[in-house]
Amino acid sequence: MADRRTAILEAATRVIARRGVRGLRVEELAIEAGVSTSLIYYHFTDRAGVLRRTLEFISERAERYTTDRAADAQPLDPRDELRQTLLLEFQDTPAVRENSTAWGELRASAVFDPDLREDLAKATLEWVQEIAELLGRARPSGTATGYAASAERLTALLEGLSVRWLSGSLPLAHARELMASAIEAELRE
Repeated sequence: MADRRTAILEAATRVIARRGVRGLRVEELAIEAGVSTSLIYYHFTDRAGVLRRTLEFISERAERYTTDRAADAQPLDPRDELRQTLLLEFQDTPAVRENSTAWGELRASAVFDPDLREDLAKATLEWVQEIAELLGRARPSGTATGYAASAERLTALLEGLSVRWLSGSLPLAHARELMASAIEAELRE
C-alpha cells in the first residue's frame, strides 16, 4: 500500500508541476498514477487531502535530496551542511525541477485557498526553523531572533531564485552563485 501511496504522491507532484493546483483533477491523477479514483479517495479522503499530503511529500523529498550523503562520506561541518541544504535545491534533475515547480504552484494557489495557505505556512515554518537551526550551528555567536530572520531571508531568496531559474530568466549557475553569496553574507552577520 505504501508503494501505491508514493506513486499517487509522485503523480500528484508531476500533475501540479505541469498543470498547477487548479489543473489537479482526481480522475486525471488516477490515470497519471495508474490507479483507480476510489483508491485515491481511500488513501486521501478528498482533493484537499491529496494537496495536503502532496505538500508534505514535496517537503520530505526535498529534505532527502538536500541531506542524503554516501554512508562512507565524511561528516560536513555546519557551514557546509547549510550550503549543501540550500544549494542542492538548484539541481537540474527531474525530481528537483518537479519539486520546486510544484512548491511554487502550491504557494501561488495558497493566495486564494485558506486551507492550503495554512498547510503551506506550516511547511514553510518548518523549513525556516530547519535553516535557522543550521545557521545557529554554523554561527553560534548569534541570537535565535537573528537566526530566524536570516533563515527567512535565505528561504525567500531561494524561492525567488528558483522561480527565475525554472522560468528560464536566470541561468542555473548564476542562481547558485547568488544563493552562495547570500549564505556567506548571512554567516558574516
